[in-house]
Amino acid sequence: MHRITTAATAPIPARTRWAVAAGVGAALAAAWWLGDTAPYPYAQRGLLDVPLPFLTADRMDAVLQPRPGERFLEIGPGTGLQSLHVAPQLGPEGRLDVLDIQQEMLDHVMCRAERDGLVTIRPTRSDARELPYADGTFDAVYAVTALGEIPDPDRVLREAARVLAPGGRLVIGEFFDRHWIPFGRLHRLADAAGLHLTERRGPSAAYLARFRPCRAGVSGHRSERLARSGPDSGDGEA
Repeated sequence: MHRITTAATAPIPARTRWAVAAGVGAALAAAWWLGDTAPYPYAQRGLLDVPLPFLTADRMDAVLQPRPGERFLEIGPGTGLQSLHVAPQLGPEGRLDVLDIQQEMLDHVMCRAERDGLVTIRPTRSDARELPYADGTFDAVYAVTALGEIPDPDRVLREAARVLAPGGRLVIGEFFDRHWIPFGRLHRLADAAGLHLTERRGPSAAYLARFRPCRAGVSGHRSERLARSGPDSGDGEA
């Protein structure tokens, strides 16, 4: 009878075990950071009212340019930080539609609007990839730190271009977080959606950018040269 023996295996050094664990953890964190496109949870809504650098109300007004009597659409209003600022500027003859996939967010916005006596905000629960509005409905569409939370942002941009009235404008605001869309990527997606850049403020990590539907013979790259540039612009080609 032969006795089967096995060679003793050397223990894995602690340093190696920690390195493997760290690598797995980093991979999981990267997958969460890059792959998470879930809507911002209502339970964490308090953070949505914190003002963000470069995305101030003054900058928003300068890029969005709201005027009395216009009709606007806000995609992903969150708790209404932008809604409550923009709606009064549209005046009693204007209107702000707010669209979100989460009813809790819409209810929150409307409670705040009622508290402030704002009667020109209209909520709609729907998917931004299939906007429930007719072509050419809005003078402006905007989304602040919301586009990256929606799967297929290219579809959202195409829908936004569709519902814009002739000469209308789309404003996108982005800030560095796990849903962030770098400016370079946004610009490419906008070009593909038939939108050209007319103004940008802020670096790629925290910017506001305004687009308009392209006219015949006007490309996004040509329009970018005409857009505002300044010391806070950055190259944005992340």
